[in-house]
Amino acid sequence: MTGFPYKLVATDLDGTLLRSDDTVSQRTRDALAAATAAGAAHIVVTGRAVPWTRHILDDLGYDGLAVCGQGAQVYHAGEHRLLTSVTLDRQLAGLALSKLEAEVGPLALAASRDGLDGEVLVGPGYRVQEGPLPYLPYEDPADLWSAPLNKVYIQHPELDDDALALAARQAVGGLVDVVMAGAGVVEILPLGLSKATGLSLAARRLGAKAADTIAFGDMPNDIPMFAWAHHGVAMANAHDDLKAVAHEITASNDQDGIAVVLEELLAG
Repeated sequence: MTGFPYKLVATDLDGTLLRSDDTVSQRTRDALAAATAAGAAHIVVTGRAVPWTRHILDDLGYDGLAVCGQGAQVYHAGEHRLLTSVTLDRQLAGLALSKLEAEVGPLALAASRDGLDGEVLVGPGYRVQEGPLPYLPYEDPADLWSAPLNKVYIQHPELDDDALALAARQAVGGLVDVVMAGAGVVEILPLGLSKATGLSLAARRLGAKAADTIAFGDMPNDIPMFAWAHHGVAMANAHDDLKAVAHEITASNDQDGIAVVLEELLAG
């Protein structure tokens, strides 16, 4: 085995590191362990906030840094400690939503509260993906704004994800950032926040640079991370917008696409 060419392996979670059943294959675990043994650091970079990420990291035996909440949070998994956190200006977010609804009509809303134990609030009409992730329903709109938030999720009864994200960028792109992070997941974020900003902060703490980084992802919210990293690898199941800017396309998340690339790099 020759020297591994990267100091940092950045992986998204959903649709990338995680298979469709929300597990990480043994082959991928072994490939990441081999890359780590060869001198690289593995860093998870996910749109999920810490409370929705922590159990996965614990299952992996992951004790390094993770970038959560679309770059809003840098989390030390080994110490279960939040190192940095960026919150959404709630007044600005409220203004953005009002302007957007004036253009496209009523939206269904959810939001991720800040902090290690921040709840995900889900409002009337918001379609929640089935699974084990906890959330807290609310009826009173004031509850949405009663504590600091990392992000607001938006859904529309008629517009699909890409159309909603485009409409939101056109209507309020100067106030907030808008990303499409998965099926049914369009998010309102602080202006200028992305996976790239969070990853660059974490990389600095690890003594790594963009030129030292290979990144894996599957959705448009990974585009800034690919722009920052030296080499961006899109999964076969990735959104077309991400594939268009990727340096390489690997196998799908269910076919160990991360491992396929890492094994080739490790073999020299």
